[in-house]
Amino acid sequence: MPSPQQHLDTLQDIRKIMERSSRFLSLSGLSGVAAGILALAGAGLARWILADYHAANPDPGLFTTQAIYQLKLRLLLLALGVLGTALAAAFYFTRRRALRTGRPLWDASSRNLLTSLLIPLVSGGLYLLAMLQYGEWRLVAPGCLIFYGLALVNASRYTLTDVRYLGLLEILLGLVNTQLPEYGLYFWAAGFGILHVTYGIIMWFKYERSEPAQPAR
Repeated sequence: MPSPQQHLDTLQDIRKIMERSSRFLSLSGLSGVAAGILALAGAGLARWILADYHAANPDPGLFTTQAIYQLKLRLLLLALGVLGTALAAAFYFTRRRALRTGRPLWDASSRNLLTSLLIPLVSGGLYLLAMLQYGEWRLVAPGCLIFYGLALVNASRYTLTDVRYLGLLEILLGLVNTQLPEYGLYFWAAGFGILHVTYGIIMWFKYERSEPAQPAR
């Protein structure tokens, strides 16, 4: 007759099987590190663009509509470039981990994860674009952090629970930034850069460093 410990082990095995089937567990900590490094590089370039703009336009009273438009365009293109390369890096490292561990890259859990992530992310992005349309720049940086944090918290139901903590920190950082909007670029660098790098390193040591490779199913 099975012992209580055997019953407990069986229940734990069942729980692990259910978790693997309902959660996407192939997110790589290295994708977080890559995204953080790219965000820090982007923040550095944005600071250089702003410094170059103010050097060319030292008198705020003489700012022209054309100069401001060019500044917005350069910053927007930079943000899109950072986002695109970060997504490419995330896909590369996540795909590599999925292949190494034998887990599927695209299944019901990854679809649920993507849907949960995109709903608040796309909604927030459109809202922030509307703010830019009406010239409301001061709360764009904190808005990015808050909506991104909400997306992570929402998506954490379908992946590693640790993602929820990253999301909560992003939201907290964004809320603090609403009271210090003039430091938006620094908060942006801290949230998308430093927090991502820190989270990625922790996740790699916690889940990936000793993870055994398995043949693909």
